[in-house]
Amino acid sequence: MKTTFLALILLGALCGCVSTALTPPTSSKVDVVFQNSDKFTDIKDAAVPTEAGEQDILNRIKEFIISEANTYVLNNQKLTIVFTDIDLAGDYEPWRGFGWDNVRMVKSIYPPHFCFTWKLVDSEGKVLKSGTEDIRDLAFDMRVTLDQQDSLHIEKDILKDWFRAHFN
Repeated sequence: MKTTFLALILLGALCGCVSTALTPPTSSKVDVVFQNSDKFTDIKDAAVPTEAGEQDILNRIKEFIISEANTYVLNNQKLTIVFTDIDLAGDYEPWRGFGWDNVRMVKSIYPPHFCFTWKLVDSEGKVLKSGTEDIRDLAFDMRVTLDQQDSLHIEKDILKDWFRAHFN
């Protein structure tokens, strides 16, 4: 009886963790919008992209931005970022042959690119900072990143640099 009860508690906790992991985090002080993401240059998960894969990439970027912004944005402030285009580092080269259509080739000829507008407001709605960004890192392949297991480590590094430059 005790073993069954303990197993049910653990199963319930595991289900709670799984559903939380699938849902991107929200924050009352950060709002990330992907405007017309179906028109973004490259958020593909393969040479023939899937909607679920592209949505996963956007969720991971949103998750990272919310996490990063929470270290810079005060509790009485709100940051809104509206992405109008994203081009991930690298591209797919299916002409390489069978099995290569799902391998993103990261080369200097495929630099990452972000276009977005942003606005930081206080609790009364007064604009503290704002801007329009068009970030293309042509030297992205020279970056030294610690977490190279993350397929978005280059993009996250670039966004982390942007946060440091605008909020430190």
